[in-house]
Amino acid sequence: MTLTGGLPDPEYDHAFYDGVPAKRFFAWVVDVLIISAISLVLGLLTLTVLLWVWPILYFTVSFLYRSATIGTGSATLGMRLMNIELRNALGHRFTGGEAMVHTGLYLVLSASMILQIISVGLMAATQRHQGLHDHILGTAAINRPR
Repeated sequence: MTLTGGLPDPEYDHAFYDGVPAKRFFAWVVDVLIISAISLVLGLLTLTVLLWVWPILYFTVSFLYRSATIGTGSATLGMRLMNIELRNALGHRFTGGEAMVHTGLYLVLSASMILQIISVGLMAATQRHQGLHDHILGTAAINRPR
């Protein structure tokens, strides 16, 4: 399993996409736990002042955490634990700017339950298991190449 150029073809390189939807779900759970813990600690460090604006705090921590981890390793800590990573349309790892755009679009689409359901449905039904934000940007999550 080697990646030469562009996103792998799911017909011929199916090993890149095997089990990705379940891995993305478990990675998401790990990331939500990490983001929640960071947000809670920040809230307690400010003597609960930030807890009064929990949605803003959580959104900000989520954006910074996801952008930083994806920008440095093309995967969040949860994704790294599940051995998957994000690739752009050319098959390359994300740059810092791509990570910020991907994260921002993910968070905007996640704010709508209908768009989130569509995204999960696309991950389950499409060959590359891309969410709505991945389809818009031409990106995909793949099993980490050896």
